[in-house]
Amino acid sequence: MANEPQLRVSNPPPKPFLIWDGECHFCRRWIERWREMARGEIEFPIYQEIAHEFPEIAYEQFQRAIAFIDKEGNVSVAAKAVYRSLRYRSSRKWLSWSYDHVPGFAPVSEAAYKFIAHHRPLGSAITRLLWGEDVRPPEYFWARKWFLRLLGLVYLIAFVSFWVQIDGLIGSNGILPVRQFLSAAHEQLGPRALSILPTLCWLNPSDAFLHFLCGGGVLFSILLIAGIAPAICLVILFASYLSATVAGQVFLSFQWDILLLETGFLSIFLAPWQVWPRKILWWPSSKSGSPIPPSEQPVSRAGLFLLKFLLFKLMLMSGVVKLTSGDDCWWNLTALDYHYWSQPLPTVFAWYADKSPEWFKHFSVAFCLVVEIIVPFFIWTPRRLRLIVCGLSIFLQIAIAITGNYCFFNLLTIALCLLLIDDAVVATARRTAHFGAPGSEPDRPYRTLPERLSSSVAAVVIVVVLPLNGWLIFSAFEPAAQMPGIIQSAYERIEPFRIVSGYGLFRVMTKDRGEIILEGSADGIDWRAYEFKWKPGNVMRAPGWCAPHQPRLDWQMWFAALSSPEQNPWLAGLVIRLIQNRTEVTHLLKGNPFPKSPPRYIRAEFYRYRFTTPEEQRKSGAWWKRQLLGEYFHEISIERLGPDRQ
Repeated sequence: MANEPQLRVSNPPPKPFLIWDGECHFCRRWIERWREMARGEIEFPIYQEIAHEFPEIAYEQFQRAIAFIDKEGNVSVAAKAVYRSLRYRSSRKWLSWSYDHVPGFAPVSEAAYKFIAHHRPLGSAITRLLWGEDVRPPEYFWARKWFLRLLGLVYLIAFVSFWVQIDGLIGSNGILPVRQFLSAAHEQLGPRALSILPTLCWLNPSDAFLHFLCGGGVLFSILLIAGIAPAICLVILFASYLSATVAGQVFLSFQWDILLLETGFLSIFLAPWQVWPRKILWWPSSKSGSPIPPSEQPVSRAGLFLLKFLLFKLMLMSGVVKLTSGDDCWWNLTALDYHYWSQPLPTVFAWYADKSPEWFKHFSVAFCLVVEIIVPFFIWTPRRLRLIVCGLSIFLQIAIAITGNYCFFNLLTIALCLLLIDDAVVATARRTAHFGAPGSEPDRPYRTLPERLSSSVAAVVIVVVLPLNGWLIFSAFEPAAQMPGIIQSAYERIEPFRIVSGYGLFRVMTKDRGEIILEGSADGIDWRAYEFKWKPGNVMRAPGWCAPHQPRLDWQMWFAALSSPEQNPWLAGLVIRLIQNRTEVTHLLKGNPFPKSPPRYIRAEFYRYRFTTPEEQRKSGAWWKRQLLGEYFHEISIERLGPDRQ
């Protein structure tokens, strides 16, 4: 095809023409997409009105295929016309180059074009099925606005939730005082401690500064929700929550803490660099069709890609690791036979879900695996399929949230799903909303200097993190694979900042439920149990609902029950503070059985817990049944602690 004689016209247009069939519904939809992509560089007349101006081109040729005429008068038709027109969009020039230089690309393209040209009704039907009525390049102003607001809400929840527990967890009289932690780290690591443990608490590890850190996080979260200086707020929020995460040690080591940091960091490149929020104006679908606020900065494609890829990685890895972990219950679909009662903090609805038929539990496991493993690939597909991904993913998160307390994890994942909804969907849903003046066009978005710099940095971030993320996804398929040296080196440098991470909750299903019951005594004879606010203890107490708040001590007690006391050194700090009767720590519990004087002894009993059956629940009113398995650790007396800890 490259050797065919070049057709030319004697009166080339002042601006390139892409001439199409105005009676073709399929063409009409896709020409609108081309028009947006061309950004005024090309005119799009219909041949019914302009064919007579170019007698060199047969009228039948206009009927068979589109024609492209450049400013020199060169004529291209069919697939070649498509690719020549794309030369005027820098991000699509490679397609025209491929047509000319890649073996087989041109004939395959022409064959595909010929097939579509002969089956336009079918092409139109497929277009409506996959894209709807609008196939123009999607815009994401609405998604950006509400994603950032929801992210601000997640940050607000995370900071407030940690703030009310901070004194008891890492304060000077808490379980793991941050001052002692940083002092020991610096003594062991020297100057390297600052880069390995990046936290502002190096400046001031006092209780007052911890409260200042959380208070500042709350303030900037509210500003982000209000849309005030979103990019600046995100930078401050990331630095603050990273500082809190490092200072929080084991209490802030959960996957949703890491997910919030990775999401918060990548969101910096999506957020507009503006101070005050601007109202979105909805323009008639016959013109722009997209909501573009006057002077609104465009949505960063690089930032949007990074966040969509994060959602893809989160969902795919969460599903794949279940099947590659070696746990048969995911393959035989029996995971939910255990999950409802063995998960860390079930809700009361988990008790009822546990009583559902076996077939429904197995179906639910299969549904979860399909949504997590297969559905994420459709994130990169046309609108209608993306909306299905969004709907299924949000439904799964709501189902998980109903039966288990997973803090702000589900809300954060739902926020990421909003980025799959483009503005054309919202505009269609708001047809009765206020529109711009008929026939008016909004000002096109412009890029400020900070916006251009942000996009450039985002491109660098893509180059750096994409190989790391690619390896993390590969490691989900091949858990035993060794990370290559260059990737290992890069990952070790980035890992302290929690901006590239792997995910995968419940890769191995917990098939038993052990509970540690802490007890205190003043005389070693009469023992009183410490009741926690949310974790199972009293069998008569129904499982509670605390999400999106995370009671971090309750969660750590669940993990401690999966291993020995020696593997949970933080327990020593808890025991010490209980014997000291520190109110900062007892405040984390439901009640203090020793309100006036501290206990002299602390011990931990180990029980197996199960949900009761409906019959047992009706007879006794108990939601749990338990069996004593023995001691978790032997009694510890105040004398054994030494005078410096009393």
